[in-house]
Amino acid sequence: MPKVKPHRTSPSLDMTPMVDLAFLLVTFFMLTTKFAPEEAVVVDTPSSTSELRLPESHVITISVDKDKRVFFGMDDAKPKMAMLSRVGAKYGVTFTAAQAKTFSNLSSFGVPVQQLPDFLSRDNEQRKTIKQPGIPADSLNNQFIDWVVEAQAASRKEFGKPAYVAIKGDGVADVPTVMKVIKLLQDKNINRFNLITDLETKPVAGK
Repeated sequence: MPKVKPHRTSPSLDMTPMVDLAFLLVTFFMLTTKFAPEEAVVVDTPSSTSELRLPESHVITISVDKDKRVFFGMDDAKPKMAMLSRVGAKYGVTFTAAQAKTFSNLSSFGVPVQQLPDFLSRDNEQRKTIKQPGIPADSLNNQFIDWVVEAQAASRKEFGKPAYVAIKGDGVADVPTVMKVIKLLQDKNINRFNLITDLETKPVAGK
């Protein structure tokens, strides 16, 4: 009597749940990822083995590039608006609502306050083409420290504490300029600040 051969079928795998999971992951990362803001100046920071990290928010960033230019940045939008108003009032410079809104979205800037209204009136592409001269930080025209002091005051009012101060110096930056920035901070009793560096691998003991 002949044997009955069982009917063989090819195995199948339903990929629908995998596709759904992939789309859920893509959506999650799109909604939660925070893109790094575009900086006004490229600073190639020196490397170190320090593993201390800056806080995620309430940070003032002071950048010094290889051309001795000083740039200022702050990540909190509301205190930035108050800071802009107070520094502008000190130098007799006024800003429109549109200019103030643009300023609140800037990651950093490096122009004297007198040039700031014109700078803020330009569109994003035009601002990229402007070579910013840096914020004045000398004894006769020390606008830099005014931005820092007013930023700290605005942060205290908004959050009950001053913002963290981070100094970002280029690896080939002019050392006296960086030291001058530190001295200006210390003259205002701002003695706690971080120096931003790139993390490098620690040397292995015995090698």
